[in-house]
Amino acid sequence: MPKFPRFILGVSVAASVLLVLPSIAQAQKTKKPAASTTKTLDQRLDELIAQMTLEEKIGQLNQYTGDAATGPAVTDNNKLSQIQKGQVGSMLNVKGAARTRALQAEALKSRLKIPLLFGLDVIHGYQTTFPIPLGEAASWDLAAIRQSAHIAAREAAAAGQHWTFAPMVDIARDPRWGRVMEGAGEDPYLGSQIAKARVLGFQGEQLGGTDAVMACAKHFAAYGAAIAGRDYNAVDMSERALWEVYLPPFKAAADAGAATFMNSFNELNGIPATGNSYLQRDILKGQWNFQGFVVSDWGSIGEMIAHGYAKDNKEAALEAITAGSDMDMESRSYGPNLPALVREGKVPEALINDAVRRILRKKFELGLFDDPYRFSNEKREKQVLADPQSRAIARDVARKSIVLLKNDNNVLPLSKQAKTVAVIGPLGQSKTQHLGFWNVSTDSTQVVSLYEGLQNKLGKTAKLLYAKGCGITGDSQAGFADAVKTAQQADVVVMAVGEARDMSGEAKSRAEIYLPGQQEELIKAIVQTGKPVVVLIMAGRPLIFNWTADHAPAILYTWWLGSEAGNAMADVLVGDYNPAGKLPMSFPRSLGQIPIFYAAKSTGRPSANDKDTNYRSAYLDMPNSPRYAFGYGLSYTTFDYSGLTLSTKQLKKADKLTVSFTLTNKGKYAGEEVAQLYLRDVVGSVTRPVKELKDFQKVMLKPGESKTITFTLDQDKLAFYNPSMKWTTEPGEFRLMIGSAASDIRLEDKFELVD
Repeated sequence: MPKFPRFILGVSVAASVLLVLPSIAQAQKTKKPAASTTKTLDQRLDELIAQMTLEEKIGQLNQYTGDAATGPAVTDNNKLSQIQKGQVGSMLNVKGAARTRALQAEALKSRLKIPLLFGLDVIHGYQTTFPIPLGEAASWDLAAIRQSAHIAAREAAAAGQHWTFAPMVDIARDPRWGRVMEGAGEDPYLGSQIAKARVLGFQGEQLGGTDAVMACAKHFAAYGAAIAGRDYNAVDMSERALWEVYLPPFKAAADAGAATFMNSFNELNGIPATGNSYLQRDILKGQWNFQGFVVSDWGSIGEMIAHGYAKDNKEAALEAITAGSDMDMESRSYGPNLPALVREGKVPEALINDAVRRILRKKFELGLFDDPYRFSNEKREKQVLADPQSRAIARDVARKSIVLLKNDNNVLPLSKQAKTVAVIGPLGQSKTQHLGFWNVSTDSTQVVSLYEGLQNKLGKTAKLLYAKGCGITGDSQAGFADAVKTAQQADVVVMAVGEARDMSGEAKSRAEIYLPGQQEELIKAIVQTGKPVVVLIMAGRPLIFNWTADHAPAILYTWWLGSEAGNAMADVLVGDYNPAGKLPMSFPRSLGQIPIFYAAKSTGRPSANDKDTNYRSAYLDMPNSPRYAFGYGLSYTTFDYSGLTLSTKQLKKADKLTVSFTLTNKGKYAGEEVAQLYLRDVVGSVTRPVKELKDFQKVMLKPGESKTITFTLDQDKLAFYNPSMKWTTEPGEFRLMIGSAASDIRLEDKFELVD
């Protein structure tokens, strides 16, 4: 049986195709395909495919890059001719209504006038940049995440795009892997909910709207489990781990209607994902009945040669098309090799027909056959990209993404008595870094820095000082003296530290994930002045900062927040917004704890606490617990959990369990709390994690206000894969836990599932 790879940013590529584009006036004169309103979609597909030659069908399976590269460069001076001959089905990295319209006109010169699909990595915004996806996941706000994806899609669609290579739904439990910034963290339940929200945000309720684009669930599958957190590395795991942890967000994306999937760079248990029939044919297109199409990651079909799985591009093409990879992104394996493979009888033409039908179906659903230029409207592009409401939404999503990790002595919000505020650190006046990795917009002048945000907020009430102190990287402490002098003049110090935007992302794995350079030494120097200090950490992944965690009075984790970063941070600092973010990943104390995640299994010798180390599953030199747990995040107010009630203590398999409790705001600030419900199946035919997130609610409460919160548990939330890998429930005892974090359980009870 014929015998799994993704993007690198910043490599130049020949763009000759764009140097010979016709004028827009010429493009507008090009005749478009005749519209048909009397035939069903399947009839139109049948009719079109029947007219196609084998080479034209295979042409639809090719995707080429335009004027930029997000992977190893491919030099090609003949793209335009290939487009005109119908040998290209899709292009990526072509931006703007004018450019996409002009290239579409070239595609309509082909014999059958089949329009191109235009795709782009719109990961966290198009022109309006939103927080990185891991930061948005910290909001635990599904409506906000969906709205963010919708704004990104609306802007991208107005600029001629049909398709985004997002959301990334890989579960990741190793923060050394740079691509954690693209996903939703470590938990399959939270990840599944966010996957659904992002797909619906990008696509709307159905394809075809000019304010929406096709979503692409990636990377299929298990890419987030790359060994040692090293990008592109192999993955080796049990079938149980695959189905219980890594596949659920993909299933959620498919159920939400994701139009496309992208396979992953890694091999899974010896088989590269790109050539993995079990993943693509058996699971995705078989068991899940996925009707969209699968695109390879950049060059991943050809990379099966380096994996040692295919001897050359011809064999790689054979393995990929047989396994279910429908579109070849820039490996140039399909076009030159599939015709011969079909004629040699090694690839049934039925496989080509299935792949091309899946791709053409999406072009029809997008309305491109009726109006190939419907997404390439320069007037709409200008209107949409100038919409000020998008910035307002970006600011709201950004502040919802901020996590308050520490607030000793209520340093925050900043006191109105603070007349002089010092901003210190290499990210204090930065703009570009807030764009984060995978930004589409490169106009950093439109980004609000932390200094500017505080200036906007405090300009009339407080004096603002600034000192850089040190660089993000490097060994120099030359700026420390000036930073200390500046801090000594202030009533309170706001420190801005973290990573540069190109330190987390694709191909940005780090063996050391401490605060880089001399930044923690700078924090030490400023804390030692005795001034109240608030540390803001701006990064794309969980970092290790133990001295700061122990000694800084207040810490906010702000990720990379995008266009409105400075205003959002200022809103939180002064108390105009009460932070409510919760961590979507566990933060380690040490590299030696990685991978670290809350939903671990118990051992035969479990450690009762961080001091219980005698012949227990524990470290001698480090607690088992993370520095900050999954679901953790503080508020300027306090919440009380009380009155837990269960509708029954003996649940029959056909019934549902209603869980309710009272949540009360005991503090003086209005605020949101993310109440989290965890379960433990105490005894099973296979061992279960000590804790699994099964539901959550984000609730706004005024000071002194109480609300009754209700969760409903159905059989699906109690089920697991038994020894035969059958999804089922088993009678027995369940432990129910409700709290503010995986490590902060406030209410507990038990119930029994009975036959």
